[in-house]
Formats: sequence, C-alpha cells, structure tokens
Amino acid sequence: MKTINYLLLAAMGMMALPMSAQETYENAKITKQDLNGTARYVGMGGAMEALGADISTISSNPAGIGMFRRSSVSISGGLQSNYSGNSFDGANKTNASFDQGGFVYAMRTSRNSFLNFAFNYHKGQNFDFILNAANALNGASQNRQSYLKGLIGDEQYGGFTVDKTNNGEYNGYVNSTSNNTAYTWSQLDYLYWNAVIPNTEGNFYSYDAKDYSFARKHTGYIGDYDFNISGNASDRFYWGVTFGLKDVHYHGFSSYTEDMANYANSSITINDQRDITGTGFDIAAGITVRPIESSPFRFALYFKTPTWYDLTTRNYTTISNGVPSTVTVNGETQHNGLYDKGHIGNSYDFKMYTPWKFGVSLGHTVGDYLALGATYEYEDYGSIKSRVIDGDGYDAWTGSYYQTSSNDKVMNDHTSAVLKGVSTVKLGVEVKPVPELALRAGYNYVSPAYEKNGQKNPLLPSYGTSYQSASDYVNWKATNRFTLGAGYQIGKWNFDLAYQYSARKGDFYPFSYIEAVNDGTVESNGTTATNVKDDRGQLLFTLGYKF
Repeated sequence: MKTINYLLLAAMGMMALPMSAQETYENAKITKQDLNGTARYVGMGGAMEALGADISTISSNPAGIGMFRRSSVSISGGLQSNYSGNSFDGANKTNASFDQGGFVYAMRTSRNSFLNFAFNYHKGQNFDFILNAANALNGASQNRQSYLKGLIGDEQYGGFTVDKTNNGEYNGYVNSTSNNTAYTWSQLDYLYWNAVIPNTEGNFYSYDAKDYSFARKHTGYIGDYDFNISGNASDRFYWGVTFGLKDVHYHGFSSYTEDMANYANSSITINDQRDITGTGFDIAAGITVRPIESSPFRFALYFKTPTWYDLTTRNYTTISNGVPSTVTVNGETQHNGLYDKGHIGNSYDFKMYTPWKFGVSLGHTVGDYLALGATYEYEDYGSIKSRVIDGDGYDAWTGSYYQTSSNDKVMNDHTSAVLKGVSTVKLGVEVKPVPELALRAGYNYVSPAYEKNGQKNPLLPSYGTSYQSASDYVNWKATNRFTLGAGYQIGKWNFDLAYQYSARKGDFYPFSYIEAVNDGTVESNGTTATNVKDDRGQLLFTLGYKF
C-alpha cells in the first residue's frame, strides 16, 4: 500500500506563508448568531430591545439594562435537538447546553434615575449540527475540479502550472516560468495531484463519478461575555454601552465519498477535520426613549460595531484512493494514481471582521398584564472582511509587539458578490392572566445571507483558497423561528421556560462549477443542488432572583 503523508508546508514547497486569510463561506459560519439568552427573551422571539429590563438585551440594545430598578441574577440552560440529519461519527442529535448566566447591579442615583452595571455570558452560537447530503454526479467529480485547474494552467486565470518539486512531488506554480506556488493551489489540489491524477508513467487523468455521499458533524460554540454600564434619566431616557468579548470553539469533521463511474466497487474518500479557535471583541451602544410622559410606549435605536476576530484554524485531511492501480483498456494496461492513501494538515492564524449591525425597536405595555415588542435589525454580510496578517509592529509606548494586517481584496470582493444584507424581524407578546403567571409567544425571521447562485470559488488567487481542505458549501435560505414560553414568580424568584423551533433550508453543492479549455474543447465540471435542512428545537429554562 502506497501512502503520502506530508505536512502542507513541506510537501507543497509553499516557501513560508506567514500571511493568511479565511474563505467567504467559513467566515459566514462564524458570523451567524442564534436566538439565545434567557427563557423570557427567547420566549418572546427576542423582541425585547425596546421593552428592556431583561439581561439578554445587553448584547443588542445595551440601554435595555438601564431599565432595571432592582438588582438581579439569572442562569439559563437546557437541551438542543437536531430534527434533521442522521447520526454521524458518534455525534448526538440532542445535547445539553449551558446558555446564559449573568447579573445586574442597579444603583439609584436620584428618585427616578439609576446607574446600572451588568455582566452576562450567553452562548451566541451553538454549532451542534449534523449535515447529510447525497446525489448523483453524472460524471462530474471532485478530482476533476483539481484536474481542470491544472488545465487552466495560470494563476491569473484561476489555475496553476503543475510540475515536480526537488523532492519529486507535484506542486502547482503561478505559471510555467515561475518558481512560486500559486495561491489557487489548495490542500485538496495537493492531495489529488499527488495521489490520484498522475500515474507512474507521468500521465494525468481525471476520474468520472456516478454519485456521492456526504456527512459532516459540527460541534462547539461561540461564547459571548458582555460588560455593561447603563442608566436612565427620569424614567424617560435610557442609555447603555456594552463591551463584548467572544470566545470561539468550532470543530467540524466531514466524510465525502464518490463512487467511480467506470470502475466497479471503487471509490475515493476525503475525510476532513477542521478546528477554529480564537477570540474577538466588539462594542454596542443604544438608547431607548419614552417620548410621551403619560404613555408607556417607547422606541429604541442601537448599533453594534464589527466583531474584530483573531482566530486560528487547523485541519487534518486524508484521502483514500480506491481506483484500481492497473486496468485494461482496449487490450492495453493503464496505470492509475500514484498512491492509495495520503494526508495533509496545516495550522494558521487569521483575522476576520464581521459587519456592523443596526437596529430599531418598539415596545408597549398595557397595564401590568400585556407587553408587546417589535424589532428590526440589519447587517450587511457582504461587508465581512478577511484580513491578511502581513507583519509585526512595535509599540514604543507600551514596549510590546503586535500583528499588522491588511484586507484580502480578492476574497473580500468575492464575499461582497456572494453574501448580501441580512434583515432580522422579531415579534413578541407577553400576557399575564394573573400577576404571578406570564405566557409568551414570539416569531423571529432572518432573511437569507447567501445569493441564490453564489458559490465557493476555487479559482481565486487568495490565501483563503490556498488553505482550503474541503470544496462543499451550502447556500442557506431564510431562517424562521417560532417560540413559546411561560414564567412564574414566587416572591423574589422567577422561573421561566421557553421552547424554540428553528427551521431553514439550503442548497448543498459538493463542489463548484468550473470549466477549462482542453485542445480547443471546453470541459466543465459541476453538479445540481441537493436540498438540505437545518431544523432544530431548543428547550430552555431560566432561574432568576431579584434583590
């Protein structure tokens, strides 16, 4: 059994690539936010930015914390279940989750004014999810994508020129006269061009596939740690500022298998493991105004800066080549592929900045038995920025070193073409049939972030392409969330329960459509979309105490 097992930088002769950036679809995965927090907040669909007095508004409209008149502490947790997808690689479809914990210290400064301080942790995104897809390929294949990039032959057109390095391995160069590795040469390209496409005689082949099967488990979370100062003046004007820290822990493992069209019982499998860790920070600020003194109606305006992320990503990717090493074609022996197995891995740091977020919210109460909330938020996913770490700087004032970075223009242009502005609408109602009991319902809608015909582009001369180890992507459609909740108060204690059902559909592609010219003939490689779902349920409980 022949095996290739080199690390990326050694095998690819990548010179030294200290600079790096991330890819559009991976960035969008980190940017997305769940509806999560206290059970009251979730039960009302998150529509509490103007109503306030709930600690979960700390990360959206910080002025909501300024409405607290008593100090409080709360803790939340529960279960999240995946309703779509089949179990894979030991991943559970239902998992326990610690979702929120925080406190508010309310300090009276005058008869009708307060200065409040708060801290809150909440799980901004729960990555636990299993994705499955399978479909026919009708001759297209993942290895053919790498093969066509070699036919293109020049980095400026999306390809690379293949030649051997000094240690006898194949590498993709900028063009036929360059000794520099092309930024279009990815980790997947390395595996295919060293294990599958060339044979022992130095000939290059691509292999048709008849169908594929794919499964990926996602686990981990993004933790949000928010520190707030807020207040109000005469119960008419409320303000707040929140400084937020984020902690990223993402793990994904996928297995992608293609059944070959021309060789019975043969297949090629790519297994890919990727971990993303790191930290980020952002700032949010907002105001809430009660314009009519005799009315409880209020409106809120708020914004959040980009989250400035410093992240590290690691992957370990393997290939299993099941194409027979020798076959007979028209009475002649043909040798296929150089290796049966191989692996590659890498680790690098990168920076990514999420979009600005802007919001407006309305809230109204009737007596002490009815509360109504409505919120609209907007953020432009097309403005997500991939940043290239391009050096180090020295701060003479503090005597410390820091990293310098610049925009990855190629990838950022792709992001602005593939991703778009996202609108979030939140609606919520709370009814108290008796003072101790609250019943809640909410609806939360998030518009699609992806252009319908967008695709992960493997032809981009970008650091984000160089480090790709998977070719699949999903163009997710709108997210619809429906929530119900109830709360009961006993003295200073609050007990709240909420259920959330979240659903979205998407178009899955195992690889992108590309084409190349071979001896005057246009050769293409692509496949149709496969419908996938991300349906989830969350059961959430909050225990709160006011003092």
